[in-house]
Amino acid sequence: MRKEQFVSPYEVYDNLDELSAQDAELLRCAHEAAKKAYAPYSKFNVGAAVRLANGKIVSGNNIENAAYPSGLCAERVTLFSAQAQYPGVAVESIAVTAHSDKVMIDEPIAPCGACRQVMVEVEKISQCKLRVLCQGETGPVMAFEGIETLMPFIFVDKFL
Repeated sequence: MRKEQFVSPYEVYDNLDELSAQDAELLRCAHEAAKKAYAPYSKFNVGAAVRLANGKIVSGNNIENAAYPSGLCAERVTLFSAQAQYPGVAVESIAVTAHSDKVMIDEPIAPCGACRQVMVEVEKISQCKLRVLCQGETGPVMAFEGIETLMPFIFVDKFL
């Protein structure tokens, strides 16, 4: 037996001013989307925004349901919406943010495993690495280049 370690490279930006204009705009769109979330049960409002290769930005938010498994995360709402509205157009980046009525979220939040797996498929469809930006309501921004840096040991279609 041997032990190995996975190291995930990422960048940390202390504020939006350090980001490129495109990344800052995408995060602002994600923050606006979070304000529109339907989260009456958890009070955890998530917003996401994607930038497509054609320059379009598509945003979305989480939508809860009293039957919890019937809701959907902001990341999947946004990615599915972008793919439905602009089929065949690559998704280049996604920004994810959240705010809560219960606590101040001042550190980056990351997508859940199901959303990360959808991002794996989006990279395959887009044929390019997805830039993932994560931020809380305030605080630093974490940036990941390619979903494998955010989710090691991904499941891909070659296993099917």
